[in-house]
Amino acid sequence: MLLFVILAILVIWLTISSRIPRDEWWFRIADFPRLQILFVGILTLAGLIWWPEAWTIWREILLIALMVAIAYQLKMILPYTFIWKDQVKLVRQEDLNPDNQISMIVSNVLTPNRQYQKLIDLVDELQPDLLLTLETDQSWQNALNVIEKDYPYRVAVPLDNLYGMHLYSKLELKDAAVKYLLSDEIPSIHASVILRSGNEVDLYCLHPQPPSPTEAAESTLRDAELLMVGDAIKDIDQSCIVMGDLNDVAWSKTTRLFQRISGLLDPRVGRKFINTFHADYPCFRWSLDHVFHSIDFALVKMERLPHIGSDHFPVYTVLQTDRMYEHIHEEIEEEEGDQEEADEKIQEGIEKSRTENLKTDIPNGQVQAP
Repeated sequence: MLLFVILAILVIWLTISSRIPRDEWWFRIADFPRLQILFVGILTLAGLIWWPEAWTIWREILLIALMVAIAYQLKMILPYTFIWKDQVKLVRQEDLNPDNQISMIVSNVLTPNRQYQKLIDLVDELQPDLLLTLETDQSWQNALNVIEKDYPYRVAVPLDNLYGMHLYSKLELKDAAVKYLLSDEIPSIHASVILRSGNEVDLYCLHPQPPSPTEAAESTLRDAELLMVGDAIKDIDQSCIVMGDLNDVAWSKTTRLFQRISGLLDPRVGRKFINTFHADYPCFRWSLDHVFHSIDFALVKMERLPHIGSDHFPVYTVLQTDRMYEHIHEEIEEEEGDQEEADEKIQEGIEKSRTENLKTDIPNGQVQAP
């Protein structure tokens, strides 16, 4: 009985702590394992109900609190299951138009991982229009030289600090730039991609720092970087894709605020989780690698790819743009106070960056085109 009581208190506390508006990692970490918390909560609830001991008022209070916690966890994760309404429509077979499609692989390769060929084989097999690699250093850049013949447009930022980033594109990249929004150690790639039809798509590739005891003590910079991009997107009448390892889960408060501010859609809603981390531990996985897009895109395909030796699985996504989808999709509306909250978090990130002198001499990435 004591074990069930301890587990119930843990589930209740983790649920409450995820609601506390604090940036410290020990609060924000509770955003991630909601599936695991739910599973433990349901088992604990069953144990408390069926345990053969006399009922007491404290047992009843604990049961009610636990049921509330379970209900909240269900509320957060059910949108990413098939029982929910699709946020992004699937392109019908008769409407497929390759000229208006864009295919992408997002892959956090894990810098020390040297199983280069596994990723190369996936690229050779799927031939995506875009390949975004994260945590890539000079060794990874050298190994991926073999795909450059098929990817004439490239942006290379090889780093040894786990924040290296490379973008390989078959499609023309326009105004490609490497930006360091809050820290000169954490790059992002911003560009416009020209589809085969001539349509132009704004592209933002991100990999903000995660809140954790080994990375950042707080989520302030991660939240600010994501919301800065969302705020820049919201007033632009332009096709847009944001992709990368955001070091946040789709159901977190920050990511949901980002969606409401930017208006971008998540093709996983109403379908599946696509949990990408941790690749080596099936019981401890959640979705850290994301693709968000504007409402003029519909989904052709999205799937998690096989293990490449990293702690992340790659994600493969194919989208198709057409103005008709703007009339089919429901827009994500801002809620009262969203803009004020986003502005506050962005300002907190800027002030933290200045206080910690994170913006100094900005290194440059290498942009290549034929």
